[in-house]
Amino acid sequence: MNAPPTTVRGPRRFGWPKRVFSQVLLMQLTIITGVTALVTGLFLAPLSDQLDDQAMRRALAIAQSTAAQPQIASSLLTTAPVPDGPVQTVAERIRRSTGAEYVVVMDRRGVRWSHTDTARIGAVVSTDPSTALAGRSVMEIDSGTLGRSARGKVPLRDEADRIVGAVSVGIAYDSVRARLLAAIPGLLAYAGGALAVGALAAYLISRRLQRQTHDLAFSDISALLTEREAMLHSIREGVVALDRTGRIRLLNDEAQRLLGLGPDAAGRPLDEALGAGRTADVLAGRVVGHDLVTVRGTRVLLANRMPTDDGGAVATLRDRTELENLGRELDSTRGLIDALRAQDHEHANRLHTLLGLLELEMHDDAMEFVTEVVGVHRATAEQVTEKVHDPLLAALLVGKTTVAAERGVALRMAPGTLLPDRLVDPRGLVTVVGNLVDNALDAAAGSMDARIEVELRADGRTVVLRVHDSGPGIPSGSHESIFMEGWSTKELPAHGKRGLGLPLVRRLAERQGGSVSVSDSPEGGAVFTVVLPEALGERAPDGMATPAQPATAGETP
Repeated sequence: MNAPPTTVRGPRRFGWPKRVFSQVLLMQLTIITGVTALVTGLFLAPLSDQLDDQAMRRALAIAQSTAAQPQIASSLLTTAPVPDGPVQTVAERIRRSTGAEYVVVMDRRGVRWSHTDTARIGAVVSTDPSTALAGRSVMEIDSGTLGRSARGKVPLRDEADRIVGAVSVGIAYDSVRARLLAAIPGLLAYAGGALAVGALAAYLISRRLQRQTHDLAFSDISALLTEREAMLHSIREGVVALDRTGRIRLLNDEAQRLLGLGPDAAGRPLDEALGAGRTADVLAGRVVGHDLVTVRGTRVLLANRMPTDDGGAVATLRDRTELENLGRELDSTRGLIDALRAQDHEHANRLHTLLGLLELEMHDDAMEFVTEVVGVHRATAEQVTEKVHDPLLAALLVGKTTVAAERGVALRMAPGTLLPDRLVDPRGLVTVVGNLVDNALDAAAGSMDARIEVELRADGRTVVLRVHDSGPGIPSGSHESIFMEGWSTKELPAHGKRGLGLPLVRRLAERQGGSVSVSDSPEGGAVFTVVLPEALGERAPDGMATPAQPATAGETP
């Protein structure tokens, strides 16, 4: 049998970790350890000096207390320096009671009168006593016959306050070092406790960071940010990110184009950047639902909003302007097809009638019948063109008149209608008139004595449009709601959206500084009034109209 392949593994390499969690934890532990060691060292350094100072001050205090004994000065003057003398006796009693290493009393010559080693009594001291004999106290760390010690020296005075000698007291330096070494374990214990608490806090913080970053490496986060920027600015959908307070955190290039905002909108409140309206309400979550339709400028947008874990939200925007236009054109095309189908039947009936008159050789009646049919259509076209001089608008009204007639609705021009051929934006006015007439036709169709009356007149450079229908009118309390996106009383068409015509009419009117209003007619039905200031161009000096100004850059009719 063949032996299984053996996997040869090289030595495991320990290097800088790649995960955010591991890197942050390692850095925090390094910082905590370094700070703890630094603080411990900074505490130990002055502690040694403090212990030395305390030992020297203790030695000085014992020397001062000894020198204050009056019998020592008198015995120094009246007795000899012997091991069993009164000075040695008092000095040893003081040494034993205070725990000093030695208590030495000397005369002005530096000869010892007391000492721990009695053999040294009567000998000259090993260190210079001149400072104390000069009347000044001394604190120092020095080495003598008994080794290194913390010393205190003071002058010894008699009852007449004359310096008759000096007192030197020593504290063993080993005891000072022992106190320092005894303090180190406790200090290290406190430092270890602080280090343990810091390490635990660092671990908990790092674990939280691990959850928030999904255990990614720094390189992964950098790559994700780069990919996110590339993706956000390359997709053809608008993306708007909001924080919990409603401020804009991010918006990509497509969102800036669809909403008409600049890069400086980031960081501003949503209502301040967009202004009041349905678009701001949808993005802020005040209007809930899926695939919400809103109109921004001349664009029809489809918005969806998704909350995020931090209390903010991300909204996506899709441009449905062209789709809505296609849908409306499809509705219009279907209406025209129905009208053509009806006309086909009507023309067939007329041809059959004409054929019958000719077969019966009633030529005069046939001629009169043809003249009457042609005259009706010609009269309608002439009536419109006499009152509306703009060719695009006149053609629209003639076509709408034919469609209305096929649906059993009489569309006529109001007596006061007169519009010169000086429109600044004829396509925009065609859109406004077409939407209002279509709505009026839907409302009037099927009513008694169905009719629509259109009035177009000029007041200086202002155009006033009024469309009156014989339909059921606007429901009570809905005179403002009808201009909101998505509001409609009709069934959904094939493309699935309604309630966009009147909002677009209002946007087009407001873009030109005008207004749209609706009222109830005393005769029944609704009356829509559109006022468009500066809609007509100036008349040239030669009597001809000035050419229409082009639409503003970035606007579509």
